[in-house]
Amino acid sequence: MALVAGVDSSTQSCKVVIRDAATGQLVRHGSAPHPPGTEVDPEQWWEALLTAVDRAGGLGDVAALSVAGQQHGMVVLDAAGQVIRPALLWNDTRSAQAAEQLVEELGDGDAGLGAQRWAEAVGSVPVASFTVTKLRWLADHEPEHAARIAAVALPHDWLTWRLSGATSLDTLATDRSDASGTGYFDPVANEYRRDLLALALRRSVEEVAGIRLPRALGPSEAAGTGDPDAGLAHLILGPGCGDNAGAALGLGLRPGDTVVSLGTSGVVSCISTEPTVDATGIVTGFADATGRYLPLACTLNGARVLDATAAVLGVDHQELSRLALTADPGCGGLVLVPYLEGERTPNLPHATGELHGVTLDTFTPPNLARASVEGLAALLGAALSAMSKHGANNSRVHLVGGGARSEAFRQIAASTWGVPVLVPEPGEDVADGAARQAAWVLGQSQSPPDWHFRTTHEYAAAPTPTVQKAYDAAAARVAAGSPIS
Repeated sequence: MALVAGVDSSTQSCKVVIRDAATGQLVRHGSAPHPPGTEVDPEQWWEALLTAVDRAGGLGDVAALSVAGQQHGMVVLDAAGQVIRPALLWNDTRSAQAAEQLVEELGDGDAGLGAQRWAEAVGSVPVASFTVTKLRWLADHEPEHAARIAAVALPHDWLTWRLSGATSLDTLATDRSDASGTGYFDPVANEYRRDLLALALRRSVEEVAGIRLPRALGPSEAAGTGDPDAGLAHLILGPGCGDNAGAALGLGLRPGDTVVSLGTSGVVSCISTEPTVDATGIVTGFADATGRYLPLACTLNGARVLDATAAVLGVDHQELSRLALTADPGCGGLVLVPYLEGERTPNLPHATGELHGVTLDTFTPPNLARASVEGLAALLGAALSAMSKHGANNSRVHLVGGGARSEAFRQIAASTWGVPVLVPEPGEDVADGAARQAAWVLGQSQSPPDWHFRTTHEYAAAPTPTVQKAYDAAAARVAAGSPIS
């Protein structure tokens, strides 16, 4: 029995699953936490990976491994391959102004024209999450660090490189899905846009020509082998992928399938055979891990909205869910716009959350619990509406991620969105996708193995359109900078 390993190096933790390459059957697994914050020393990801691998029983009998990682994180390396400064993560919003500058500059001072040019160039309009904006922030605020850059990598690129034991920057490798989230990679032409990298770093194209960017490998192309000095020469390394592409691969999504992933962030995505160009910036035109495309709308606010509400009410998640389901739909008019960490979709990095409709009658624990769930569901509902214009089949939605374990969210999402919600049994979708990719690389077949090892529960739609309507009105007033009254 050949074994493969999949790694999910996420914002909060590192998870490793080891599966049978042929059937997908889980053999063993392990995990380790990551430190909190939006700025992290990559060495801590490496230490967590080693711990998670050890807890999963090691890699001595594993034939192939792929790493899926949080997207956009900026890892800058010097000529010796050393990390120059802690990585800025996707949820670090300090580069919001840099994003605005880059859009205006590409449009020669016209933000609307700039947004269109960015969307046409790389499929997406820069926001604070993207690597390209973080590089501009670095050039402006830490020019001494920017001047030392010899290579720019993403979290999964860097971890794969470390696993190989390589020291040459020339061996850095990535895949289309993760590269497409940098802001300087064209997923249609499958090539880097060094002119946009130069724009970010305030240099000429000639000046950035020597900066090493990871090779973008094909979906089943090996990135190399494991570090022989660590006893891993037998280990084939897959190209890896971004976490959202990994989840889609783990779920076995097909063109048109729509998935909502509720984790630290909220992500709405679908598999498409056509590239996406959305000058509004709401939908990003990423690539997937199979050679297709992954149009995606991502919110900064996800399951932590439920965490925060549970903490305020002094309850655990099970009790929060129970309370929410005891309240009436619409909460008597109580509406939460959950921009607790600013927001990316819509692009309001400095916004704050707002609670509307507070009266003596509505301000109760059940209503507050339900308002947090409805607000989060409606935030993602707005993203679903935007995605429907770019190939998403919203006749049913797959719901995954840690937040999907909430019974209240499952039921309320189905009613808020007005469509059936399919919830697979809990699993490690991202790590499973990476493992499936590793099996694909190992087998060198034309397509990834067809694994079936999870059942799905369906939540029927019971439409309450007034919830989405009330939320959309409240969110529009927040976006306009007007108080909610």
